[in-house]
Amino acid sequence: MFDNLSDRLQGIFSGLRGKGRLTEDDINSAMREVRMAMLEADVNFKVVKQFVARTKERCLDAEVLDSLSPTQNVIKIVTDELTELLGRTDSKLVLSSRIPNVIMLVGLQGSGKTTAAAKLAYRLKQEGHSPLLAACDVYRPAAADQLETLGNEIGVRVFRGDGKDPVSIAKGGVQDAIDNLRDVVIVDTAGRLHVDEQMMEEAQAIKSAVKPDQILMVVDAMTGQDVVNVAAAFSERVDFDGVIMSKMDGDARGGGA
Repeated sequence: MFDNLSDRLQGIFSGLRGKGRLTEDDINSAMREVRMAMLEADVNFKVVKQFVARTKERCLDAEVLDSLSPTQNVIKIVTDELTELLGRTDSKLVLSSRIPNVIMLVGLQGSGKTTAAAKLAYRLKQEGHSPLLAACDVYRPAAADQLETLGNEIGVRVFRGDGKDPVSIAKGGVQDAIDNLRDVVIVDTAGRLHVDEQMMEEAQAIKSAVKPDQILMVVDAMTGQDVVNVAAAFSERVDFDGVIMSKMDGDARGGGA
């Protein structure tokens, strides 16, 4: 997924290696190339602007330019900043001592929430947990049927409730988990084709009703630059704890990550 961006950066680094000593013009030229490479990889322009500004400032430091191997220092700085941007830590799903734990999935329609819910349930089951899936998407045709089919395939119960009120289904799912000694409830919520007020209000209502231990936002890797705006909107209203990026095996250019 990141192959094109990686190839472009390798090309930029190769050009720098051939120069030996570096000037400020060399750095400026390289940063322009980095900016273009990231934009072509569909990285949000605001993210690119901040990244290039930080990287350029560090690369223009006198100690870097006057060192014995300025090119190696510049490559290390760019690599370090990319690592910082994507995250240095290996984040794991940590469950609290509460029984049942409630994990709520949010995101736009088509992002892969329902499939992600089933995959998450399967993983938790493999780790020795007893998950329950709550089908709270009452709008998309056959959404609950899809979740139930996936649940049956992995041997995980799906709670559908009355099939009409998402908040009621979420609360009922938690109670069902308590009654049947299940230690994790995964709440699959409804999405829309774009961010709208009704979706956000519903997500907030479900959050208030079941007080999830974690809220995970599911993002389609092919969304590209707009993923930043979508994430900002969800962060403002439901304050999610982490992101599941779906369709990473597609031909997207990687900018969404």
